[in-house]
Amino acid sequence: MNVLVAFGSHLGSTEAIAGRIAAAIRAEGADVTLRAAASPEPVDRFDAFVVGGGTYAGKWHADAVAFVRNHAEALAAKPVWLFSSGPLGATGGSAEPHPPSEMSDLVRLVHARDHAIFAGAYDRSHVDESELGRLEKFVAKRFIPEGDWRDWPTIEAWAHRIARDLVPGAIGAL
Repeated sequence: MNVLVAFGSHLGSTEAIAGRIAAAIRAEGADVTLRAAASPEPVDRFDAFVVGGGTYAGKWHADAVAFVRNHAEALAAKPVWLFSSGPLGATGGSAEPHPPSEMSDLVRLVHARDHAIFAGAYDRSHVDESELGRLEKFVAKRFIPEGDWRDWPTIEAWAHRIARDLVPGAIGAL
């Protein structure tokens, strides 16, 4: 089983989540490739896909949206899982997270088996070198709470459930 884990990440939190998901699926015996959603490489050699994007102002990362839309035909013919990251601060653990505005359309487009939302992390030291626009950087540096709200056991359990669907004999985390 050859699995692509693709991600769109401005500041690295979503990339780290994608990396942990890739490692968990790989540990179950799949051949896993981890790469940025913006990569121009073809997707035809993959048997399954996990695509993640950071959520910013209620929208999924533009690279993740473009990846799903640009490869919709190939993805719709294979198993696909989607994840979002980004609830921060009080919303990271206590409030009900809301899916990005595009998500219901993307789930339908590729017949995704699941869409998970994971709390994210935010470190202001990554803002200046990011691709965020000038206004976004201003807001990020002054108004977004700093911290790490990622729940690694939950993220890894989700990845192991994916592996159990894809790899015969995978036992995953119980």
